[in-house]
Amino acid sequence: MSQIEKTNVYNRERSKTQVKSTVLKKTSQALAALMIVSMLLPVLAFAGIEFDLNGLKYDKYSKTVSGSVYVTKDTYKESSNVTFGVYSDSDLKNVLDATYNATFRETTVDGVTYYNFNINLSSSNVPDTVYMQTYYGAGYGIGNVYDLVYVQNSGKEPYYPSSNSYGPGGGFGSFINNGVIEVSGDSVDAFTLQRAFENSKEVKIKIKGEKLAMPADVLAEALKKGAISVTIINDNGTITLPLAALKLEALAKELGAELKETKINVTIAKVTGTADEDVTKAVYAAGGNPIATAVDFNVTASGNSKSVNVDFGNTYVSRTLNVNKNLDAKKATGALYNETTKKLSFVPSTFESKDGQTVATLQRNGNSIYTVIEANKSFEDLASHWSKADVELLANKLVVEGVSDKQFQPDRNITRAEFAALVVRSLGLNSVTANTYFTDINSSAWYAGVVAAASQAGIINGYEDNTFRPDAQITREELAAMIIRSLSYAGVASDVSESNQAQLLAKFKDSSKIVWAKKEIAAAVNAGIINGLTDDTIGSAEKATRSQAATMLKRYLKLADFID
Repeated sequence: MSQIEKTNVYNRERSKTQVKSTVLKKTSQALAALMIVSMLLPVLAFAGIEFDLNGLKYDKYSKTVSGSVYVTKDTYKESSNVTFGVYSDSDLKNVLDATYNATFRETTVDGVTYYNFNINLSSSNVPDTVYMQTYYGAGYGIGNVYDLVYVQNSGKEPYYPSSNSYGPGGGFGSFINNGVIEVSGDSVDAFTLQRAFENSKEVKIKIKGEKLAMPADVLAEALKKGAISVTIINDNGTITLPLAALKLEALAKELGAELKETKINVTIAKVTGTADEDVTKAVYAAGGNPIATAVDFNVTASGNSKSVNVDFGNTYVSRTLNVNKNLDAKKATGALYNETTKKLSFVPSTFESKDGQTVATLQRNGNSIYTVIEANKSFEDLASHWSKADVELLANKLVVEGVSDKQFQPDRNITRAEFAALVVRSLGLNSVTANTYFTDINSSAWYAGVVAAASQAGIINGYEDNTFRPDAQITREELAAMIIRSLSYAGVASDVSESNQAQLLAKFKDSSKIVWAKKEIAAAVNAGIINGLTDDTIGSAEKATRSQAATMLKRYLKLADFID
């Protein structure tokens, strides 16, 4: 059927509805006027709800829009809502007001039901023409109907637009139910997003492409009303953005833009071409096999012709990737691909199988390319060692490394710099290039970047003389303190009261030898991260070994839900 034929069929259906309601309620002159409008102008309203063009008024000086809509008996339900959005632009992006306020007026003999409305626009500036959209039902899209009309200032007749670019399939978001939106284009409009947050504090947006733009002012308003997150979903993966971590006002200020002019842009793009080949090479170089597509997750803010990356601070943001095989979670990990070094590093990740599909959830506080790998590493000197399972698990997850491919040296003491590197790696943090923290760290040292990153994250403090002593062997007391601080950075509360500290440490006869970290050691004991050297000794001053460090890391990672 041609577009003209479709329009004619649609106009005939609209005319039938208008005739039915107008015969009962309007004069013959009004009926004739409505039929002429119906026949001459292409219309886009779905049968079910329509604006009554007679009496539809907009007064820009009093900033009011008033009139009525009617619902046909085939779609009418007592419990459904009539809602309105008023826009200043034909793209329906700049919302002037949105309201549920419609008052039941009457139901005619044949079941056509009328609702009156009077909307006072809250916007400080109003244009000569507004664009009104009304919805009937619980929300947008499936099972709901809507109508769109242009309303000009007093004295000018309202009219229907000439084409439909706003309905489902045209790039305009369609709210389905329970806070789920489906978007066919690359942006979601303000009214749709507002309605979704009214139905759920955790909104989900399904997109067909790889990019989505969201209005920052709607997200900010939703946060004020207690909303928690927005999740963007496409065939490549998902990302869940905690609204509190976006710092929307600060982003707008950085851009030099008003919040209403600012967009949050999300990209979930499959890595292709040379970049994909480089990721695959990095997987094999790390001793693993690729088991998921590499995906580039990127979140930016734009406005005032500028764009900046969104910094999530200490907040870990969840992403998911589909894994293409059944796996052993002990041998798999999420991984970050560094485009500069062309190497992989550990990303906190867990795995879940549903309906024959394994999904990896990766948590990290930054933008990057992510993938999932599987490895099966072992070390000859761990064959009968008590730490074998823990060390090999963390080796498969790219957290610990051997001194060679076959040797781990589990009983060798570990230095402060080596453990700082393990902590930074376990948190999925990037190295920091500039070191302004300690006087004894040479910027060219292999550990300079990880020590700076650990210090910046509040994991290490150093000594009173402003040194770090990177080559000194770490004590169990220092190791426990760094682990507890890592837990805190990961958002896990582990503090214990002073009375509980005393109780937890009382069973260790050497607890009086703890120099400065009683609180941290008590918290580590309480969390099951550190055990005594014997049943009644804690050994806080003893030097920690590589195997002890790996075991404590594994326990804290499980407690933080960073590994299965």
